[in-house]
Amino acid sequence: MTGGFSIQTVAMVAAAMFMIVGGDAAATVLTGAGFPQVFVAWTRFALAAVLLAPFCGLRLAELRQFADWRLYLRTALIVGGIVCILTALKTEPMANVFGGFFVGPVVSYLLSALLLGERITPLRTLLLLVSFAGVLLVVRPGFGMTSGMGFAILAGCFHGAYLVATRWLAGGFRPRFLLLSQLAIGAVMLAPFAVVAVPAFTAPVMGLITLSALGSAAGNLLLVLVNRTTPAGVIAPLIYSQLLAAMIIGWAVFGQWPDGTSLVGLTIIMVAGVSSVWFAGRGR
Repeated sequence: MTGGFSIQTVAMVAAAMFMIVGGDAAATVLTGAGFPQVFVAWTRFALAAVLLAPFCGLRLAELRQFADWRLYLRTALIVGGIVCILTALKTEPMANVFGGFFVGPVVSYLLSALLLGERITPLRTLLLLVSFAGVLLVVRPGFGMTSGMGFAILAGCFHGAYLVATRWLAGGFRPRFLLLSQLAIGAVMLAPFAVVAVPAFTAPVMGLITLSALGSAAGNLLLVLVNRTTPAGVIAPLIYSQLLAAMIIGWAVFGQWPDGTSLVGLTIIMVAGVSSVWFAGRGR
């Protein structure tokens, strides 16, 4: 395993972030055209499960692990996060939604300390509070905060709890099995709600559905591959490139650009978040 940044690692993580946000952009086009968020979320889980299954190396002995209730709890958290973020993206600029979504690291930090006994340090706590202040600048609670930004915050809370659940289970399951299990279980969870209003499958719709699922699937697979050879402490700061991806794709696809206050908040989130992870890697 490499102990530091490399051009290849940066390129792979940045590509993964752009793929995932690109998938969200395709999903936003679908929901904006009237397709239910739950249906769009289901297509992402179901199609991604089919596409990634051959790469996950599922073993016959692992099938009984699907009976573990903890996998269903973890999957429910990521399902809730995706449905909420798709709801937020229907009405809010993409960069702002991801700014609100990045409350997740704060939630993850606090829950990890409370539930997993992970170490809290004064410096990291301060930096995460600064990052949270950036989130507040983006979502503006009490000063014009919309329901869409409320869903973005809720998505971040779900995702932060999902990250803690992933750490909780990481020692008992293979990473690729965890990825496949969340996709397969998520597809099953959402299926009863998704089939209520199945839209007409035209060629453009199928293209957008495929792009949405492929972006999410390819991005997550790329992250799994990077994690096999690179320490988590190296990868974590690069995840904040998702905010840059959201700004660029939001501008290119939807003509959206954050206003001055939101741009300041997004910058604070990125700088404080990367600094927090950097200091964490040095035990501070």
